[in-house]
Amino acid sequence: MARLTKPELPSFTVDVFQNEYLSEGAREVNAIVRVTATGGGTSGGRPLADRSQGPEAAVVVMVDCSGSMDHPSSKTRAAREATATAIDTLRDGVAFAVVAGTHEAREVYPGDGTLAVADAATRHAAKQALRRLTPGGGTAIGTWLRKADRLFLTRRDITIRHGILLTDGRNEHETPEALTAALDAVSGHFTCDCRGVGTDWEVAELRRVSTALLGTVDIVADPAGLADDFRAMMADAMGKGVAGVGLRVWTPQHATVGFVKQVAPTVADLTGRRTEAGPRAGDYPTGSWGDESRDYHLCVQVPAAAVGSEMLAARVSLVLTRTDGTAEVLSQGLVKAIWTDDLASSTRISPQVAHYTGQAELAESIQLGLEAHRSGDIDQATAKLGKAVRLAHASGNEDTFRLLQKVVDVVDPKEGTVRFRKHVSEADEMTLETRSTKTVRVKK
Repeated sequence: MARLTKPELPSFTVDVFQNEYLSEGAREVNAIVRVTATGGGTSGGRPLADRSQGPEAAVVVMVDCSGSMDHPSSKTRAAREATATAIDTLRDGVAFAVVAGTHEAREVYPGDGTLAVADAATRHAAKQALRRLTPGGGTAIGTWLRKADRLFLTRRDITIRHGILLTDGRNEHETPEALTAALDAVSGHFTCDCRGVGTDWEVAELRRVSTALLGTVDIVADPAGLADDFRAMMADAMGKGVAGVGLRVWTPQHATVGFVKQVAPTVADLTGRRTEAGPRAGDYPTGSWGDESRDYHLCVQVPAAAVGSEMLAARVSLVLTRTDGTAEVLSQGLVKAIWTDDLASSTRISPQVAHYTGQAELAESIQLGLEAHRSGDIDQATAKLGKAVRLAHASGNEDTFRLLQKVVDVVDPKEGTVRFRKHVSEADEMTLETRSTKTVRVKK
């Protein structure tokens, strides 16, 4: 299998979309901040990392080996094949390890408490070791994450660290508090993509993990699809060129941040992830970057001002924090506020702000609708999913619209008139819930 070459280190740009005009007495400023990373080799004219000194990236694959993975046994076989595919996709020189997860975490490869470095020999040895992925035991995801963290910490010189976690069941062999403690302990150390195979796992549980570790979550209902999914996940991980980039928001005196949310390509609330970064400034983590673009919704509360007043409501910077603690501003954008008595100007809503507000409502409507369905409240479920259909149709989110059609019969998409299907598969409901946070950009 052809393996990926090293990605170029990206450079960053920041674009701000907003209606800066406020009516007299208004205090809330909303803006969409688009961050785009493109391959450019350097940032600010200086390399972001020296890649001549050992591996520049590390990956740990955590594979569920609990007893339920043997029911049916095709899940374990598919997990072995998918992990082998991921190993084949590794770039030469990337550090890696494989962990078998049950009620404890066991190193499968290299097995000596360290990370191997990918080459033809280690890839072959790792795939041979996959025969030790055998089902038996319980599920304690927090222990898997702590094991991955210990492995990553054996190479503190590596800044791009990525986990892949596969499970088929609920986290039944540790308390929710233990998982929370594990997430708190490893957060910021590595990113992690989570996959649930089959339908016996909990979407909310895996979303907790992926959100805390700035990764993705998805369902692979049929184990036969695992290999392709693992290949895609590993290819994405191999495309990351820089980590340690934060979204720094500075606000003037008497102004405060209401919230910071990633709104594309998925919805994720970063507000509670703020770390202070000097007077009136805070950093929000963004994870690892390759050649990609993401949108963030920033809401700032400013002091009310008289008509004709103008102020800088926020300065948004992309800041790279290096392992030695030094920081470099990669790009910057400004959010403004201008008070006016012109009704047309002050009541105009930015198309980007309106669009992503609707996308966040779409995700919430789906999740509330499915929760109501599980509790037996069909009327509430129908109302919420009807709203979701209307929002998906209006925004052009065709993928989500198609997933909704597998759960409800759509009578009128424009009005959101739907009927809940009598026979809905668990896989279709879980797929809709898992992918509810995926968004689309504003239609041109």
